[in-house]
Amino acid sequence: MMKYYYLLLVLLFDFFSAQKIRVVDSENGNPIFNARILLMNKIVYTNEDGWAPLDQNAINFKVSASGFQQSKIDEFHSAVKLKRIYKSIDEVKLTKVNISDIFEDVSKNYRKRYYAEPSLYDVIYKEKRSDNNKLYFLVIAETKLWSKSNYYNHNKSYDKNLQMQLNTLKYLKNKKSDSIFTAGTKEFSDESMGNYFFNFELERVLSHVRNKESKNSGWMIFEEGNEQLVTFTIKSGLGIEMEGEFKYNKVDKVITYFEVHYLQDQYPLMKRKTGEGEEYDYQLGNAILVFDFYKNGEVYVPALSRLEGNKYIAYYKGVKHERKISRELIYNTFKKSDEKGLNPKVDFTKNIWDNIPVNESKNTTILLSAEEQTFINRRLPDFGSK
Repeated sequence: MMKYYYLLLVLLFDFFSAQKIRVVDSENGNPIFNARILLMNKIVYTNEDGWAPLDQNAINFKVSASGFQQSKIDEFHSAVKLKRIYKSIDEVKLTKVNISDIFEDVSKNYRKRYYAEPSLYDVIYKEKRSDNNKLYFLVIAETKLWSKSNYYNHNKSYDKNLQMQLNTLKYLKNKKSDSIFTAGTKEFSDESMGNYFFNFELERVLSHVRNKESKNSGWMIFEEGNEQLVTFTIKSGLGIEMEGEFKYNKVDKVITYFEVHYLQDQYPLMKRKTGEGEEYDYQLGNAILVFDFYKNGEVYVPALSRLEGNKYIAYYKGVKHERKISRELIYNTFKKSDEKGLNPKVDFTKNIWDNIPVNESKNTTILLSAEEQTFINRRLPDFGSK
């Protein structure tokens, strides 16, 4: 009992005492999730409540977020207000854009325009799972990430594409859920690794654009300096609908931000089986993938990748379960590396939390959202990852 209260006090102290900044919408004061704060040698992002760790000595940093104008901050402020790129759709001057030409050109010249040499990153890894809007799984870890070329080569020897080292497992909490959400294969797939890389997702989107029966449209809705904000829709001949947006630097011919939504929640129910062989009804949900890049010196390197699935519905033992999952990687720092990779490194055939941390690092402050903090503080038994 005393141990639990001690842990709670430590967590609350860390949360309230950490130096932080909050990014909000200037129109309504609502927090902005995944706003990027670009410092001289580090990147941080806001959590679901708009908070991000930031030293009070921070000066001359840039704050940006999808749908908002970038703001340059000369000195530390506890709150930053971002202006929307437009207040209503009536203000938008639409300019038609050929998204197929942009996607094809960026894909063809990917290794010329993004950094394609061995690189090393300090990364915050976060994974969450919810059942009927109730969080039941959370893991947050400090990792190192090594990439040989920042490009996915469809090589089954996955560590030739990407290697991860688990430094510190900050938080791991798993409330036992029905086996419908915990059963599954341990096999690591080509797609599981590919989802770490933007070129993999770009090729997947292009496969739908190239389909002869496919229809697509793109519209530039905002332009700031050399960067254009483009929204797009794709109706694939393969029966898949997508919508999203991207930021395109027209001078460097680089996509600096990319977000795509796969709209799948209208598909009919299908039959599936749990790990124990019990049959249940299952309906696909929607998937969202996000990739963010920034220019470090003269090269473009990753800042964030996020994978989210929501509205995945299962009817199991007479109960409706609506599942939401997310995996997020924040690339705090970047430096050029060699081809040796990492040692030790994560075994990707296991869940990341089943690997052994190599050391205890206290250099990174992680701010939990209110929902995450409440979940961590609840006195629930941990059941591991099985």
